[in-house]
Amino acid sequence: MPAPAVVYLPGMMCDARLWTPQTDALPYPALHADTTRADNFADMAMQVLDSAPPEFALVGLSMGGILAFEIWRQARERVTHLALLDTNPYAEAPERQSLRLEQIDIALSGGLRTLAVESMKPLYLAESHRDDEALLNLLLDMALELGPDVFERQSIALRDRVDSATTLATIDCPTLVLCGAEDKLCPVGYHRFMADAIPGARLEVIDDCGHIATLEQPVAVTAALVALVEQPSSRTTTGTP
Repeated sequence: MPAPAVVYLPGMMCDARLWTPQTDALPYPALHADTTRADNFADMAMQVLDSAPPEFALVGLSMGGILAFEIWRQARERVTHLALLDTNPYAEAPERQSLRLEQIDIALSGGLRTLAVESMKPLYLAESHRDDEALLNLLLDMALELGPDVFERQSIALRDRVDSATTLATIDCPTLVLCGAEDKLCPVGYHRFMADAIPGARLEVIDDCGHIATLEQPVAVTAALVALVEQPSSRTTTGTP
């Protein structure tokens, strides 16, 4: 079977630059999904599927991983391989739902830069990367270019997401579950749970890495994705499971 196209699903307030090291290195057709227009994952998934090829490998980080679960529920027969990076299979906790509303108010009142700066160093990056100005500036640029309206829509989608824990056992394509050892937003325990629940899934925990694995440890992430996509898939070129 020829190498599939890869659909990349970015994290919250990120764009295609999140995947630059991987798309520069991987010899597969790439589609960067637009996750900016919907305020719920069901519509977001339909929009991605409308622009995706008939079959594809699906790679999502953080919010992108949460979206990947919904894409799987809507069109599992089209997904040849799945990579879940630094993500969360659970519904939003009530206290986090309340925090989302507060953050939306701050962002819409001109405080998006403050929100981004306050979260990036302590929450997004491993300790050794917290003074990497180029990386910090890239993360900030992505957030500010997307703007407060996208922040609101994505926050609402995350706040209202369904629990995907029961979806895990239905995943039957080659699957990679990967995270940074220092991910504070989506800790290692989440990923061990996912890897245990998905039949045949491979777990990789990357040292010296936080929540933004694709940019913090790009070589390791790229190697893991190559190993995933090179695995045989049960899907055929006609999309029949």
